[in-house]
Parts: sequence; structure tokens; C-alpha cells
Amino acid sequence: MGSNENLENLLRSGGLKAEPPDRKECEGLMRSAVDRLKDAQTSSLSFASRFDLAYSAAHALALTALRLCGYRSDKRYLVFQCLVHTADIGKVQVRLFALCHERRNLAEYEGYMDEDPALLAQLLESTEQLQIRVQQQMTGL
Repeated sequence: MGSNENLENLLRSGGLKAEPPDRKECEGLMRSAVDRLKDAQTSSLSFASRFDLAYSAAHALALTALRLCGYRSDKRYLVFQCLVHTADIGKVQVRLFALCHERRNLAEYEGYMDEDPALLAQLLESTEQLQIRVQQQMTGL
């Protein structure tokens, strides 16, 4: 995807840090994402486990896309918001990942998990689509 004005603005504001892509790091993130996404589809696992695995896979893929563009961020939500620029995905998918980020935080920090099978299905589908996109980007590294 390369650099663009929006990512450069986030760099100037401190939301992103410039860091050249690292092949080993990106390959490791991809392996983690692929494994977690596969495991998230195991229907015998609890909803909470499946959701956590799918969310973690999506985050690893989003971080890989950001790293491939030469940036890093410590802010999980920002990694997802940058997907419009780093992986050329639509705003609807970005909003889905943002919602899942909010749900993950509720579960992680407040112990509240609303079981929503439809949301999990959407997360799995969107993460699979993101995986395809990021794998295509990896070929250019």
C-alpha cells in the first residue's frame, strides 16, 4: 500500500511510529493470525474463546498490514482504523472491527461478554477476507 497522507498525519501526531517492515515479524504475525483464525472456527469451543481467537487473528492481520506499510502503533484501535489505508478495506469492515474491539475490551476489563453469534460470524468472515488481502501484500515484502 505504501505511505499516504493520512498515515503521515498520524505519524506526525504521534499515533504511529515509522519502522521499516521486518519479514520475520510479519511472517510470525501471519502464522499467529492463521492459527487463531482456524482455531476460532472450532465450534466445540466456548463463544468467549472463539471470539477472542477471531479478534486476536484480526488484530494480528491488521498489525501486519500496518507493519508492511512501514509503521507501528501501540494503540489497538488505531491499528484497525488504519486498515482503510493499509489494506484497502471498506469502512463497514473497519466499523465491525472497531465494534469487536469494544466488545473485547468489555470482556477483558469489565468481565462482560455478550454472546452474539451473528457478530462472531461477521468477524470470522471479515477476518478471512482481511487474511487474503494481507497475504497478497506479503508477497511484495
